[in-house]
Amino acid sequence: MCGIVGVVSHNPVNQLIYDALLLLQHRGQDAAGIATDSGHAFAMHKANGLVRDVFRTRNMRSLPGTSGVGQVRYPTAGSSSEEEAQPFYVNAPFGIILAHNGNLTNWEQLKIEMFKNDRRHINTTSDSEVLLNVLAHEIQQATTGYSLDPAALFKAVSVLHKRVRGSYAVTAQIAGHGLLAFRDPFGIRPLCIGFSETDKGTEYLIASESVALEGLGFRFLRDVLPGEAIFIDTEGKLYNQQCAENPSLNPCAFEYVYFARPDSVIDGASVYATRLKMGEYLAEKIAREFPLGDIDVVMPIPDSSRPAAMELAHKLGIEYREGFIKNRYIGRTFIMPGQGTRKKSVRQKLNAISAEFKGKNVLLVDDSIVRGTTSREIVQMARESGAKKVIFASAAPPVKYPNVYGIDMPTRAELIAYGRTEEEVCREITADALIYQDIEALRRSISDVNPALKSLEASCFDGVYVTGDITRDYLDRIEFARNNSKSSTEESIRSQLDLNLAQVD
Repeated sequence: MCGIVGVVSHNPVNQLIYDALLLLQHRGQDAAGIATDSGHAFAMHKANGLVRDVFRTRNMRSLPGTSGVGQVRYPTAGSSSEEEAQPFYVNAPFGIILAHNGNLTNWEQLKIEMFKNDRRHINTTSDSEVLLNVLAHEIQQATTGYSLDPAALFKAVSVLHKRVRGSYAVTAQIAGHGLLAFRDPFGIRPLCIGFSETDKGTEYLIASESVALEGLGFRFLRDVLPGEAIFIDTEGKLYNQQCAENPSLNPCAFEYVYFARPDSVIDGASVYATRLKMGEYLAEKIAREFPLGDIDVVMPIPDSSRPAAMELAHKLGIEYREGFIKNRYIGRTFIMPGQGTRKKSVRQKLNAISAEFKGKNVLLVDDSIVRGTTSREIVQMARESGAKKVIFASAAPPVKYPNVYGIDMPTRAELIAYGRTEEEVCREITADALIYQDIEALRRSISDVNPALKSLEASCFDGVYVTGDITRDYLDRIEFARNNSKSSTEESIRSQLDLNLAQVD
């Protein structure tokens, strides 16, 4: 999961892109990058780290131009090396820089095709570099001479849709021509566009979430449609065209559950409103299946679950209290690399207020349970703070299946609910009781807010992969590759430790 932005302005955009990336920082903490176009050359700076750490004053001064793209990265394919920070650049045709949010499911096959058929070399293991080269090749095929018009771009995107599988929302700057943005035919990853009227003319900002538009004073125009491509030239003129043959809207359910900021609106549904609905439906299930007299207080696991927990407490008529205080200078544990790092960071990230737990039966509400590491630590913290009984509720259904569209949960062994009953998960996280949201209730929570959202990408809950190309063999292959990658990393670390010890001796 990443956050992307693209801007076409009449003024320098370096600060604008930086500010937009700050508003999207929750979508990726691994790396950040900005590339700008001054009309005669690209300028780019990217590195591993948070936005505030990657960009210094000297870096910002070296990013002139009135249009450009940016990205905050959370790696799901490839490695987390600095070479794979985005945006990516290719010099032909015209010169293109690209920022990508999503995950390609056929990138390995495309990489081979790029080399054998298109004579293009991919230098990293990033699917985003593959996507850039597919786009560059198709633009080259669709154009003649030095000219580049919207029709050629839209033709290129149409062919790209036929070649590429998986999820992708893209912003791409084409040197001296303008900004291209497009979304995969299933609309899995979000993308929206906003505008601002200035004395010099209309300016446009395209971003992963609406909060990036509103936070910078842009008016929300609309979401980019599934399969649609938008091109904004250097004069600020906007062109758009549907480039997919059979587009359908299937936004990722996990955006509403966890990833997106609550103040964003994705595909016409307020994230905050959907989380309130999740709390409402979860309250109905608890009222049906659990003796309410056994619950003294409802507490959220900050921050994503707070709206659901508040609405749940309100519907059940149970006191709502804040029992955990979050250290906002610790990253989101779900998207931290490595199980050991996640486990250690939980106690650094959250601190319990003992007086709120002592002698009480506590209902803890979290947005979801993925690996279970965080949940287990939190239950133990509640007990250590004096809770008599700890009941755990998840605003999302059990996460039982790998996600291949951009969420870092590709192996079944990492999912606590895979192959386990709810009772077994409850024992694993050491809770006294466990309540999960029903899958249909989750769907209603989102469609109630926007009835047009009739279909969702909810594969991690229901095992249905909307792109239709995911087989058991595919899942086995990515699991094997991930496990081997982990083993290689651990072996490398052990070797380095042995070397260091030998030097000390």
